[in-house]
Amino acid sequence: MKFTNYFLSTRERPDRAIIKLNWIERVILTPEFETIQADGRIRRWARIIEHENRYLRVVLLDDAETVHNAFFDRGFKP
Repeated sequence: MKFTNYFLSTRERPDRAIIKLNWIERVILTPEFETIQADGRIRRWARIIEHENRYLRVVLLDDAETVHNAFFDRGFKP
């Protein structure tokens, strides 16, 4: 996986450090939901059973492979 500098810097936060890279890869490869932002970035969500069934949102750049952001989306409603 490729990452933006923004993503790498946010990984230092305790709430983001707990997000496993294999969870991010799972969301990228098998999303349950996907939307495209106006700027071309791609939002993908998938439920992470191992983390209280919460939805992980992964934001990719428009190349569909560079991770820009990843976080548990408290406000997401499927």
